[in-house]
Amino acid sequence: MAKIPEEFQWIYRGISEVFPDQPETPDPRQNLLARLKTCDRPLRVKLGIDPTGAEIHMGHSIPFRKLRAFQDAGHTAVLIIGDFTARIGDPTGKSEVRKQLTEAEVKANAQTYLDQVRPILDFETPGRLEIRYNSEWLSNLDLPQILELFATMTVGQMLAKEGFAERYDKGNPIFLHEFFYPLMQGYDSVAVNADIELGGTDQKFNIAVGRDLQRHFGQEPQFGMLLPLLLGTDGVQKMSKSLGNYVGLREDPLTMYSKLEKTPDTLISSYFELLTRLPLETLPDNPRDRQKLLAMEVTRQFHGDAAARQAQQDAINLVQGGGTAEQVPEFSLQGVNFPAKAFYLLGTTPLCSGSSDARRQIQGGAVKLDGERLSDPNVIFEQASDLAGKVLQIGKKKFVRLVE
Repeated sequence: MAKIPEEFQWIYRGISEVFPDQPETPDPRQNLLARLKTCDRPLRVKLGIDPTGAEIHMGHSIPFRKLRAFQDAGHTAVLIIGDFTARIGDPTGKSEVRKQLTEAEVKANAQTYLDQVRPILDFETPGRLEIRYNSEWLSNLDLPQILELFATMTVGQMLAKEGFAERYDKGNPIFLHEFFYPLMQGYDSVAVNADIELGGTDQKFNIAVGRDLQRHFGQEPQFGMLLPLLLGTDGVQKMSKSLGNYVGLREDPLTMYSKLEKTPDTLISSYFELLTRLPLETLPDNPRDRQKLLAMEVTRQFHGDAAARQAQQDAINLVQGGGTAEQVPEFSLQGVNFPAKAFYLLGTTPLCSGSSDARRQIQGGAVKLDGERLSDPNVIFEQASDLAGKVLQIGKKKFVRLVE
């Protein structure tokens, strides 16, 4: 393949596949490149997300980072919040039917998703981001339109989808509403007239359905750009909260830094490629220096430079004090009466002997919350959920993680 021009390097960095495949095009990457270079309008680059949970981890962030690369190249990111499809849940790779969510659960999750990706996407530049909710069009489909969608696919084609064939062979139930999911996701591409759709390598079937539906409705079929699934911090399985091998986007700076600082050598290159824009040829040779640089760079993205540097220093202090980040003791907030003033809260923890000691520590500048210095002993914390997961620190070696 010919060399990718410098202005498109971030778009192509780390991708697994661009399709359609042969024989429709001799070289899909060059075909897409030609479209990027010659199109007389910003391309519409679609990413659909189903807010089926409240937390996003670094693996989830990869398509958002790619979406940002398209934004920086002058194209329009079309972020589709699957508030309708999330009520079904993507059956891809699932061995059983997913729990259906309520409208309220989906709405709450969607807001947390948007909050978490703000450090990644450009929300400010006019024309660079379009946020759509697929209930806008899916909830208005009538029965004839639904039947038209169903008529575009056969049962045999649907059973070729990842997970369906295995479930069918094992006699596990497949419900009809699950068959509708790929068609709904594909119809999203029709509704927004997508030029490109991003997704993980496990989304090829769904993206291909979108191409078929666009062709059916007389649109130019979208390109599919597939991105790798990030391995978790264990270096073995796909990053997953349920497996505990994840780094969350909302984790406090110390936790985020400490997890990334221990990235296995086998993963460090892919983490740099997929989670940063640092030139790979300039990375330090020493593995330990590479780990520290990765941890600093990613933590900086989500918490800023000052917090990242403080997290690095806190991690050093923990090690010098004979501990590790995982050994930060937890302190339950269940016994704290909220709203609570800072000195009262600190006084209830084992970090201080009581409220008077806590007040002196805060006034003396020794107390930090998630790396930020607490200077007012009377500042009020309204509820436990505002503090959950944060690290409360006195000096260099005394820490507790606050939990609900």
